[in-house]
Amino acid sequence: MTAVLVFLGAAVGAPLRYLTDRTVQARHDSMFPWGTLTVNAVGCLILGGLTGSGLGGSALALLGTGFCGALTTYSTFSYETLRLVERRSYFYAAANVVVSVLTGLGAALIGYTTVHAVLG
Repeated sequence: MTAVLVFLGAAVGAPLRYLTDRTVQARHDSMFPWGTLTVNAVGCLILGGLTGSGLGGSALALLGTGFCGALTTYSTFSYETLRLVERRSYFYAAANVVVSVLTGLGAALIGYTTVHAVLG
């Protein structure tokens, strides 16, 4: 049953990642991967909130592993960073690493802290 929940969450998260990435990136005339940064930040915020809620079991499999796992993308983050290095856009590559890591950690902390404070 857990595998089915993960699959269902991923079936929503993966297309949402693609659509969000394309929509956000289309609004920026820059080599910086704004779409990937956006989906990763949102996924970290949601996962932090789920962790702060104390949910477990089925809900965490569906929303955390399935949905957030498919929504976020470490592989695309890595690929896009390497592509920036290949294009000799060293500033954008370094900025992508620093901003992505700090944003992800910050979003997870905000999600966790907010939900934990509200639910007590």
